[in-house]
Amino acid sequence: MVPVGVEIKETEVSDEDFEEMKGFVRDYLAASVEGEDDGGRMRWYPWHSASYRFNHILNVVDLATEIAEAEGADVDVVRVAAVFHDVAKLEAEQDVHAEAGARVTREYLQSRGNYPESFIEEVCGAVVDHSYTGDLDDVPLESRCLIEADVLDKVGANGAVLMLLRMGYESRTHMDAAKMVDRVLQRAHDHTERVVSDTAESIAHQRIKRVKWLREWLEEEVSRMDAEGVTDR
Repeated sequence: MVPVGVEIKETEVSDEDFEEMKGFVRDYLAASVEGEDDGGRMRWYPWHSASYRFNHILNVVDLATEIAEAEGADVDVVRVAAVFHDVAKLEAEQDVHAEAGARVTREYLQSRGNYPESFIEEVCGAVVDHSYTGDLDDVPLESRCLIEADVLDKVGANGAVLMLLRMGYESRTHMDAAKMVDRVLQRAHDHTERVVSDTAESIAHQRIKRVKWLREWLEEEVSRMDAEGVTDR
């Protein structure tokens, strides 16, 4: 007999079930770009590829789970929403990809396993909410954990390297590296102002510190090369 006042958790997503979800999302993203001409929807940018998008999703899953565990959110809801949050990113327009992703998520959860409708609603709600740009105090805790994780993946070493990769596509030289990293720092500060949980703020500050170090090293070493008249061969 369950003691009075103890909440009964309706569902628990097994590791096996979660691995199947990840496999489905990976394959769905790959199928979304099959047959596209090179350059379609900027696929030549690495962060618009299926492989990058899936890697981003895995990063968000890890971050969202960490935040959810620390903040007392429903971890099952958060991690399932995280793995599906960008499932439709490569086939839908940016302004509707969250709603499209929620439809894919609902179809998957209703056709696989025996998930309660209340669980499906919470997961789909978080998927829709992940593109919300307003005050994070206005969304459910689970949605907030996902949103914070999503923005934090763009901060730190990962965001800095992606910005440096962008230099080549924009025909920039290494001399612009420090300036490009400045963009990451500015975005990081903007995101830090938006997050509200102590856990997300702590992660953000750690990541900003890493980018600041990188920026200082780049400025020192690239400036020295410039001063000594070193040029590209």
